[in-house]
Amino acid sequence: MTPTPPRALTIAGSDSGGGAGLQADLRTFFACRVHGLVAVTAVTVQNSLAVSAVAEIPAGIVAAQIETVATDIGVQAAKTGMLASAEIIEAVAKACDRVDIGQGGRIPFVVDPVAASMHGDPLLHKDALQALRSELFPRATLVTPNLDEVALLTGIGVRNRADQRDAAVALVELGAGCALVKGGHMRDDPECVDLFYDGRTFTELPAARMDTKHTHGSGDTMASSITAALARGMDLPAAVRYGKRFVTRSVRAAYPLGAGVGPVSPMWRLAQEDPAESGP
Repeated sequence: MTPTPPRALTIAGSDSGGGAGLQADLRTFFACRVHGLVAVTAVTVQNSLAVSAVAEIPAGIVAAQIETVATDIGVQAAKTGMLASAEIIEAVAKACDRVDIGQGGRIPFVVDPVAASMHGDPLLHKDALQALRSELFPRATLVTPNLDEVALLTGIGVRNRADQRDAAVALVELGAGCALVKGGHMRDDPECVDLFYDGRTFTELPAARMDTKHTHGSGDTMASSITAALARGMDLPAAVRYGKRFVTRSVRAAYPLGAGVGPVSPMWRLAQEDPAESGP
């Protein structure tokens, strides 16, 4: 009998174009040899050009999805993506507490505080920012904001690596266990340097900056590959390094799609060996 693989849960919105959101998370989980579970928070109407409409899932249904899969199938790690509203965020926090997800629980919890699509379309109500800070950050094993999200959450505009350190400290002071401040939007830096901070030590994770516009879903892919690594039993620093390598190769394998921005592709992994045994 084939053994049951590790299970990872994504609590996120649907991207009808298939490039980001829970579709990117499930694609990444599969490529990392992890079974993906889903709690859908919203359905977006989007393609490679824009998000044209959003329908939120009732908060009680979001919470029920989390509890139903966690109590039967089991979860080794979980992540969030688009959460849309304060009501959904509060329901997610309470549901995670009930099934032991997050700080104080046994299941690692990666919070990717998605606030807007890469086209600039808002995916989070303004009044939900405080709910992210107060409800999810204290439960987060790791938060993974990009620089635009950092500015919304902390008020810090990151222009250089010193600012990046200040932002990481501010995120941990908001209650997160650790922070990963992604540097992809720091265009003046010749490298793409993400900064991991565990509350004591800073670790820079550099990679070459690639000349491509096709980066749709890169943030989701990084957070979900870290989550998959945690589900496979890696410790957090190793999982973050794994995620950085994984998303770097996924951007390198990105492809055009439609008339706008194409997605990064984790599918290069499918020809590889067990990801727990070798880096991407």
